[in-house]
Amino acid sequence: MAALLAATLDAFGDVHVVVNNAGATHRNRPMLEVDEAEFDRVYAVNVKSLYLTAKHFVPHFRARGGGAFVNIASTAGVRPRPGLTWYNGSKGAVITTSRSMAAELGPDGIRVNCVNPVIGATGLLSEFMGVEDTPENRARFIATIPMGRFSTPEDVANACLYLASEEARFVTGVSIEVDGGRCV
Repeated sequence: MAALLAATLDAFGDVHVVVNNAGATHRNRPMLEVDEAEFDRVYAVNVKSLYLTAKHFVPHFRARGGGAFVNIASTAGVRPRPGLTWYNGSKGAVITTSRSMAAELGPDGIRVNCVNPVIGATGLLSEFMGVEDTPENRARFIATIPMGRFSTPEDVANACLYLASEEARFVTGVSIEVDGGRCV
């Protein structure tokens, strides 16, 4: 990670914002059917990644007088669906960790926020649904979203852009649900 930070600084000159967008899940199924290796992978990607980026970027942000982390969590951390217990817990940990980081790092001028997307048409869609990706199965999930569609990468990116921007300079410790009303 230190080599990545050095390469990033060499290529771009400075880093003002880190977006933690890595995510992994297990197939939607009863919690006791998820094996330990799957559990460990979900927590390593979704939670330990925050630790690793903080370990390397907090000193950089402190040295430059501030910065921002935008962590991608999920509506699963706020309003869990059955069958994704360990994924839901990992995204709840992202939200809580982000709030704790915001409280601890605020005096250093470092902001930490979350974006919580609802299900989207990504490569993990069939894993989240736990069934084949068909128009009928998509319709079942879309029916739970008041605005009647999945989230898009653009929806998530727009929330990240706001949280990374100067307009959000006094916003820290928040989670923005990008969910078409699912968590209402």
